Amino acid sequence: MMVSTTIQSGVTGERSAELSRRRLAIGFMNWAHALDHFVILIYPTVVIELEVVYGRSYSSLIWLSTASFVAFGLFSLPAGWLGDRWSRRNLMFAFYLGCGASLIAAALAPSLYVLAFALFSLGVFAAIYHPVGTALIIEKATQRGRTLAFNGVCGNLGVSLAAGITATLTAALSWRGAFLIPGVICLATGAIYLWLVPEEKEGHAAARSKAPDVALSPVLAATIFGLFVVVALSAGLVFNTISVSLPKIVDERVGNDISLVAVGGLTTAVFLCGALAQITVGRLVERFPLHVLFAALAIMQFGGVVWAAYASGVTLLFALAFTMAAIYGQITVNDLVIARYTADAWRGRVYAVRYFLTFMVSGVAVSMIAVLYGRGGFGLVLGATAVIALGFLIAVLAIALIGNGVEKARLPQPAE
Repeated sequence: MMVSTTIQSGVTGERSAELSRRRLAIGFMNWAHALDHFVILIYPTVVIELEVVYGRSYSSLIWLSTASFVAFGLFSLPAGWLGDRWSRRNLMFAFYLGCGASLIAAALAPSLYVLAFALFSLGVFAAIYHPVGTALIIEKATQRGRTLAFNGVCGNLGVSLAAGITATLTAALSWRGAFLIPGVICLATGAIYLWLVPEEKEGHAAARSKAPDVALSPVLAATIFGLFVVVALSAGLVFNTISVSLPKIVDERVGNDISLVAVGGLTTAVFLCGALAQITVGRLVERFPLHVLFAALAIMQFGGVVWAAYASGVTLLFALAFTMAAIYGQITVNDLVIARYTADAWRGRVYAVRYFLTFMVSGVAVSMIAVLYGRGGFGLVLGATAVIALGFLIAVLAIALIGNGVEKARLPQPAE
């Protein structure tokens, strides 16, 4: 009896230790997600100050971030491949270290050309998080819906706080300080992460499951893949166009000649609505089918962009908040749907393709903003975004119909 109790106590201790390691790893991924979105969105707020410093137009200066956003998508492919075949933990250390060094380089840049190169380097290292961090979250989580939703909230907080904190740092320390402080934080976090999170066991990558939660026929798998390509491209354009242009939209269309700090604060408030939506979605995925939620959020996103295109003043803030809630809600459901149809052994590569497409078009989004804003202001920018959101909606409805059929086919059929 005593031996049995000792063995049971040892097993319980091992399980408790494993759960603690999982929680620690997930905690660092949540922080990394917040930092990832924060650092990539520093420049869209800083650029408002650079207009004054360099005496150049918004359209010409926003172009400098194009390479950064392209790298953010492009380099997710090698990051996802490495994450599946090597150590996800070590790649996340490279994420912290590389982002920190790039931000400090941006802070010390002697010219706009050097600043553009530092932003490109930032995009390269920031690209690591989504394919590697998301796969690690799915691997470590015991309750995928809630864990991934909270992780999404952390990413959203990074986006939300980027404008407000960057504006405050710029006002207090200049635009260089807005890059320097986050850079130091990234480097410090990387050192702590390397110290606290243990290395993966040898052979861990090879032992990952090769069976998806839901198996699809080759035809259905190819169809779903094609639709997700459309979803990734259209979602990326909507997400990046709204995220990058939001501070300037608030600056121009809310009115009353508000200060940069006020612009940052209002932009942060709009983004925080996405965090609230993701908390709600994390609960809803436990009660409703994923494809139903996916379709509902796609409809909300389209309606929100159309509303924002015609709104101004305080009404614009409500329209943007509604749109942001839908955008971030669908991101959580999108990741869960992908996880359901892919095995852990190649999940990093699948997420890499998804985020490659989503973030590669961020460069297109920046260019689209610059061109359309120069020709017709943000009315034209938001109108074009609404058309893209409609394409996203159509693709999601097709996925929902297929997913509904697959789920019904998996249910036990009553005996005749």
